[in-house]
Amino acid sequence: MCGIAGFAFVDAGHPVDRELLDRMTGVMRHRGPDAGGVHLGPGVGLGHRRLSIIDVAGGDQPIYGEDRTCAVILNGEIYNFKELERELSARGHVFKTRSDTESIVHAYEEWGVDCVKRLRGMFAFVLWDDSRRRLLLARDRAGKKPLYYHADGERLVFASEIKGLLQDQSIKRRLSLESLSDYFSFGNIPSPSTVFQSIYQIPPAHFLVWERGRSSLHEYWDVDFRPTGPSRPEEALEAFAPIFDEAVRVRMVADVPLGAFLSGGIDSSAVVASMARQSDRPLVTTSVGFAERTHSELEHARLVAQAVGSQHHEVLVRPNAVEDLPRLVWHLDQPFADSSALPTYYVSKAAREQVTVALSGDGGDEIFAGYDRRYGVHRLESRLRPLLPEPVRRAVLTPLGRIYPRADWIPRPLRWKLVLLNLGQSFERAYFNDLSIFREYEKQSICSPEFLAETRHHDPFDAFARHFERGRDMDPLSRVLYVDFKTWLHNDILVKVDRMSMACSLEVRSPLLDHKVVEFAAALPPELKYRGAVSKFLLKRHLAGRLPSLDVNRRKQGFSIPLGAWLRGELRDMARDLLFSAQTAHRGYVRPEAVKRMWDEHQTGWRDHAHHIWALMVLELWLREYLVGAKAC
Repeated sequence: MCGIAGFAFVDAGHPVDRELLDRMTGVMRHRGPDAGGVHLGPGVGLGHRRLSIIDVAGGDQPIYGEDRTCAVILNGEIYNFKELERELSARGHVFKTRSDTESIVHAYEEWGVDCVKRLRGMFAFVLWDDSRRRLLLARDRAGKKPLYYHADGERLVFASEIKGLLQDQSIKRRLSLESLSDYFSFGNIPSPSTVFQSIYQIPPAHFLVWERGRSSLHEYWDVDFRPTGPSRPEEALEAFAPIFDEAVRVRMVADVPLGAFLSGGIDSSAVVASMARQSDRPLVTTSVGFAERTHSELEHARLVAQAVGSQHHEVLVRPNAVEDLPRLVWHLDQPFADSSALPTYYVSKAAREQVTVALSGDGGDEIFAGYDRRYGVHRLESRLRPLLPEPVRRAVLTPLGRIYPRADWIPRPLRWKLVLLNLGQSFERAYFNDLSIFREYEKQSICSPEFLAETRHHDPFDAFARHFERGRDMDPLSRVLYVDFKTWLHNDILVKVDRMSMACSLEVRSPLLDHKVVEFAAALPPELKYRGAVSKFLLKRHLAGRLPSLDVNRRKQGFSIPLGAWLRGELRDMARDLLFSAQTAHRGYVRPEAVKRMWDEHQTGWRDHAHHIWALMVLELWLREYLVGAKAC
């Protein structure tokens, strides 16, 4: 894995600031501690930081085409580079390295911008074509690798991380209030926007062509969740195994030590079981857990490690680990409220002590329907909604949901507040509501009148609407899986994995997000993903065949931390400072009295506001790190 950065000017005579380029790449040294390289030309500069994985001795970047008019820098891995090399060599191209990066520049020489469609892997790359004064910026299909940019009438500036762009002092740190509103809803900033007004990200499965000051964005791939694949479990299992094993196998190619994350869950266990079948040496696996047994899967991970005979390593996360939180917020670049970033960082840190590359199970939930509560409750609501006319639902159920108590201490089957609110809304709005950290009625009570007035014309639901519209003729489960794949996956899961692993200079590869695996899973009928009350039905059947001793039907635990208890204990003082300092009050996004009421309810145990409190804590930490004394309203 690597970090890339650079810029190009419309005016070829514009001075190139080498010191700026060095600062842009230097601030991302964690992404590539092994080597650095630059390309400087008339009005253009490309910079690269390298984490050496393949062709350690000869793969330094940039890498050039035959006549040196094209230069490419890559963050990621191209898994089909051997096949591309054979095909392109037969067409007369001359390869000078064993690096996967070189396949990109020759593919561009052969097929132009359509070369992106030929690549299989996780990647964000930038290619400079000097003959056209053209930049090509491209990102992989799932969005595993990040790529941000700023463009004005004179130039385009890009970097793997926002902090790289911010080394250019002419790019102003102007906060986007609309993105902040999105953060209150989602706990992250949906692409293509960022928290800054003039910085954007290339969306997954897109490439951007910038040529002499004009840019155009193109989508080159999409996934179709309409069922066209095998409908019988036996047929699907037989077809899935070789596709999945091949996706794992191509990700085991490396010239450095390689291992795997092992949570004990279905996805990582399936990956590790496949690796064990295809490796002639013991695997290295790493797990993370907590002292609180209710949030720890270490015991289950040990069982899998014993079954495959791996060299297993464990790390225990304690509340004082959050002393590292300011640094992790810096690595994340934007406000990010998913607290599982913490264990992701610590498992990455522990794995890096043993290996340079780790395979993970990320993506299984999004393509095989693994979020039990989310999909199960939504299916229930979808069955109930047609029983009452929409006007009745809106007039009766929505008000009832607003007055129904939110009592987190009562048994889960009696917590009907959210279900009642959702039944009063459309299918799409209900799903958006279910995913929100601060739901719309909660934002009305927690956000300040000034902030609400400034963002009154912005609807965070718009981040979902386009994808719901694309999937309008899909069945309900396929529709929400498609929306999750296009939003939650890359805005949350893959941000967390990339930033936390790269903070440790560790490359993480995700076989379940190979586009061939994704396309196969998407084409399965919904009943092979969620059958009865069983989520990830097909993947569990597959794993049961590989590891018969594993209980594949135990309740999903997830990668969560015991946040509620920590905020009443060891993290209490830190949280209180972040929520109630004079600096926080000055900003003006939230009502202090509403935050105080929420805090008191959490401390007494009346309600569990852990995720709300964490989101506000992280936001304040980010503001102190990136904007210092900024006032939003």
